[in-house]
Amino acid sequence: MTGLIEDYALIGDLQSAALVGRDGSIDWLCLPRFDSAACFAALLADESAGRWRIAPVGAGASTSRRYRGDTLVLETEWRTADGIVRVIDFMPPRGEAADLVRIVEGVSGAVPIHMDLVLRFDYGRVVPWVRTSDRDLAAIAGPDAVWLRTDVTLDGRDRATVADFTVREGERVPFVLTHQLSHLPQPQPVDPFPALSRTQRYWEDWIGRCDYDGRWPDAVRRSLILLKALTYAPTGGLLAAATTSLPEQLGGSRNWDYRYCWLRDATFTLQALLGTGYVAEAKAWREWLLRAVAGDPADLQIMYGLDGTRRLPEYTLDWLSGYEGAQPVRVGNAAAGQLQLDVWGEVLDGLHLTREAGIAATDAGWDLQRALLDFLEGNWRQPDNSLWEVRGERRQFVHSKIMAWAGFDRAVTAVDHHGLDGPADRWRTLRAEIHAEVCAQGFDTDRNTFTQSYGSAALDAALLLIPRVGFLPGTDPRVVGTVEAVQRDLCQGGFVLRYRPEHDNVDGLPGTEGAFLACTFWLVDALYAGGRRDDAERLFDQLLGLRNDVGMLAEEYDPASGRQLGNTPQAFSLVGLVNSARLLSGTTTRTSADSAAQHTRR
Repeated sequence: MTGLIEDYALIGDLQSAALVGRDGSIDWLCLPRFDSAACFAALLADESAGRWRIAPVGAGASTSRRYRGDTLVLETEWRTADGIVRVIDFMPPRGEAADLVRIVEGVSGAVPIHMDLVLRFDYGRVVPWVRTSDRDLAAIAGPDAVWLRTDVTLDGRDRATVADFTVREGERVPFVLTHQLSHLPQPQPVDPFPALSRTQRYWEDWIGRCDYDGRWPDAVRRSLILLKALTYAPTGGLLAAATTSLPEQLGGSRNWDYRYCWLRDATFTLQALLGTGYVAEAKAWREWLLRAVAGDPADLQIMYGLDGTRRLPEYTLDWLSGYEGAQPVRVGNAAAGQLQLDVWGEVLDGLHLTREAGIAATDAGWDLQRALLDFLEGNWRQPDNSLWEVRGERRQFVHSKIMAWAGFDRAVTAVDHHGLDGPADRWRTLRAEIHAEVCAQGFDTDRNTFTQSYGSAALDAALLLIPRVGFLPGTDPRVVGTVEAVQRDLCQGGFVLRYRPEHDNVDGLPGTEGAFLACTFWLVDALYAGGRRDDAERLFDQLLGLRNDVGMLAEEYDPASGRQLGNTPQAFSLVGLVNSARLLSGTTTRTSADSAAQHTRR
């Protein structure tokens, strides 16, 4: 049986990642890339879909676990009647091939251990041809080949590979799982113990560049490490999450594939990286962004593959029962083809942020932004699907208009304060026109709140971003009223829903969902911007309390059951934590929103 979403910890090598449960079972792993088909997919079904468990005989959940310092090396420990044993899990930085290393370490006594390896390629559908030779295993099926090397005897049993052995105090028993494309020669597996030292040193060196000196250093550093783990090193792209189809409602159908790169994450992520000293990562993300969006501005998508791939066809894996029965299990994401006008503004805002941080613009990069602005000028009045990717009818969503405003606002700043060439007067006129229209058609004067879309009575958590983007200051009575309305009508247990699906059947989907953690961090920021600093800190502390024992946050949280929901770990949630911590600590540098508010006349 798979664990709770919050039962999992992440290990990875910046090209793929695995989820390790409290019971010592790796229930999710896609190789060779984050978005490849899983060879361990028990997370979305049961152990028959593939998993790799190492634990004391008869043991359930571990006694404790932790990351080794500021690294992505996981230590899971069991205290049993026979003694204490520890399993060390990590994925070394990628070399010739992908390696996953597990080391069983005897701490005290003599503890019987059972190892159970069930390899199932193509998301649990394909049983590979397996050959074992005493202490080695080779498995192959179609394009995938896997080798396992260890110091103990392996046996085949019921289409699984098992090992039973005893580990004593001071002993270390390694297992090295290596993946390679099946048409290539067998790679040399890593030496597990030097690989452990090398992996630990890599992460210590990386986090050593962090210059955050605020009040929540442990939480911020762990969130940054997890964000780095979601980065696809060959291209610099940043995934939304490491998983697919973990449900937003237990047993429901709101199950999506998040193993792709969303453009709207760019500004938030750049803020977090630049604000904590990671200029190289910010540059890599900017370059990925410019490559991905190059082409006809009308073809801009909301998301792309790890390498900038545009086609992300959505289909279902009907042979998987889903996490706790939540179906369907989806691969790909049809929302890639939606019209979401806020994305043009988000891209322009993100690239503006790099200019503000002193990362020089290139001529080609500015030419691309000019083309994006030309498209936005002719299309900002269109209805769209909103940042929440609703699958109902298109509407005049207020946040989409505000981000169109932000795009022109940043363009004016590029000309006035960075010396770039462009029709700043025309952009000023458009900026003023959009601002006036939103305030007239997107604001409910009777309730003193902005609304989700023109003429609607519904609310939207994205309205909390109004002060962040500089559209209005946080102390403006209309913003204060909007924040109060969100707290009154969009909160569950103090945490923020994105919107209420039942209002106007806005998203065209059945069921409900949990509170969205990124939106709740936005509420923290909006409260702070409105002068309610004590309230902001209290809510931030509540959010910190939702992290699991190793600092992971999923996409959503259900206050009623006290469970995390949705894909995990969620970059949007982790970025929200970093940026809110910086804001509350007073460590923020001038952001794009600060700059816009300074340079724009209201």
